[in-house]
Amino acid sequence: MLHIPNHSNRIALALFALRISIFVVLVVWTLDKFLRPEHATAVFEHFYGLAGLGVTLVYALAVAESALLVGFLLGVAPRLTYGTVLLLHGVSTLASYQQYLHPFESNNLLFFAAWPMLAACFALYILRDLDTWRISTCLCNCKNKIENNT
Repeated sequence: MLHIPNHSNRIALALFALRISIFVVLVVWTLDKFLRPEHATAVFEHFYGLAGLGVTLVYALAVAESALLVGFLLGVAPRLTYGTVLLLHGVSTLASYQQYLHPFESNNLLFFAAWPMLAACFALYILRDLDTWRISTCLCNCKNKIENNT
């Protein structure tokens, strides 16, 4: 069993777990844009009213999302990356409002899973200063150890 003795380490571990789980969901959605751009264009048209997006634009969005998600996963610039993930997922969640009005039709019940994920994105954003298991924190700690040893 994993033993994490102090309070701040437990918080950091919990926030890291949230970041990993949010990343997993979002990276699959991003991969869908690369693998099935026609599906992505249908989603943009149906949920956001953006008709006529070309495959090139969908690929460009997927590349931008990929860059954001790498930064998010590594914990780079958390105010920016965590905030952008929160904003994008918030827009996505609210854009699906029609599905919430008819939860028992089709597969609409699945859309309700967006709400706990939105709460997880919010928690990660609001607690970002306590999320210390990030690449920047690791690099800073390594640099401090090197400087202290010289």
